[in-house]
Amino acid sequence: MSEGQHRGQDSESARTGLTTGALARRLGVSPTTLRTWDRRYGLGPARRDAGHHRRWSERDVAMVEEMGRLTSSGVPPAEAARAALKLLESGSGAGLAPDTGAEPAPVRAGVPRQRRPARPAATPSPDTFVRRRRGLSRAAVRLDAPAVQDLLDDAVASHSLITAWQEVMVPTLHAVGRKWEEAGDRYVEVEHLLSWHVSRTLHRCATAPVAEAPPSSPAANTPLVLACVPGEQHSLPLEALSAALGELGFPQRMFGAAVPVEAVAAAVRRTGPPVVVLWAQARSTASVPLARHIADTRWGVRGARGRPVVMLGGPGWAGPAVRGALRPTSLREALTQIGRVCGETTTGRGR
Repeated sequence: MSEGQHRGQDSESARTGLTTGALARRLGVSPTTLRTWDRRYGLGPARRDAGHHRRWSERDVAMVEEMGRLTSSGVPPAEAARAALKLLESGSGAGLAPDTGAEPAPVRAGVPRQRRPARPAATPSPDTFVRRRRGLSRAAVRLDAPAVQDLLDDAVASHSLITAWQEVMVPTLHAVGRKWEEAGDRYVEVEHLLSWHVSRTLHRCATAPVAEAPPSSPAANTPLVLACVPGEQHSLPLEALSAALGELGFPQRMFGAAVPVEAVAAAVRRTGPPVVVLWAQARSTASVPLARHIADTRWGVRGARGRPVVMLGGPGWAGPAVRGALRPTSLREALTQIGRVCGETTTGRGR
C-alpha cells in the first residue's frame, strides 16, 4: 500500500469520530447509559452517519465526561445534564477543544493514555443511594408509574446497571416486601408495580443493541442458557443477570420462570451452551438431582461430546454442594465466573 493511501486512511479515521461502543469503553460505562443520556437529556453526538450511526467528537466526549463526573458526585441526572450542555455551549472548561471530528489516539496495552487535567469522578456516597431508594419507594407507594420508571432509568444511567441493581433496585424491593409483610394484605399492588417496572428496565438493558463481538472474544461463544428451576416464579435476579450479559454482548437464551427440567435439558442438547444458570430463590424449589442431571446433559456427535458448566444462583441452593458447579454470591461475581468459563472455552481448554 502506498504512503498516499496510508495518509488517506488516517484522514478518514480522523473524520469518523468515536462509535458509541468505543466511547463506552473509553469512559467505563455501558452503551445503554450513553443512549439513555442521548434520549432523555439530549447529550448525544452532534454528527450521525448514514443509517443513524452515532459518531462522537472530542467535544461530545467532554460533554458526557462532565455528565458522568457530576452524576457520580451525587448531582441529579437532569441537573447534571443541564450543566454539561451549558459547558458545551459555552466552550469553557478543560478539554473542550475545537470540534475537529478527530478520533482520539488508541490505547496501547500497558501504556496509559494521556488524559485531560484530572477531574476525578467521585465515588457515590451511601447517602446518594439512600436518597434514590427513598424516592423510588415513595413513588411506588403513590403508584406513580411514570416517576418509578424515570427514577429507575436515572439510576441505571447514573451508576451502571450492576450498581443500580445492587444498590437501588434490590434494597427497595426488599423494603417494599417487608412493608407488605408487616401490613398484612396491604401494599401488594405496590410490590407488583415496582417489580414490573424493574423487570421492564432490565429488559430494556438486555435487548439494547450491542456492537458485534470479534470471533475470538468470549462474547462470540454459543449462547448461554438461563432458567429458573421448576416451581420457581421469582425471576427478577435472573433477568438482572440476563441484562448485564446483554450489555457485555454475551449471547444467551433466557427461559424465565418455572422451566421444566426436561425443557432445560432439551435446550442444552440443542444449543450446546458453555454455561447453564439455574436460579432458585427458595430451598423448596432447589433440587440437587436436577442440577446434576443438567450437568450430565451432553451434546454433539459421538466422540466429540461436550457438557455445560452449571451455575447455581440464588439463596435456594444453600446446603449440599453440586460437584463442579459454580456458586456466585453476587451479580458481579456471576459475570466474572461466566467470563472466565467462556474465556477458557475460546482458548480451547477443556472443562
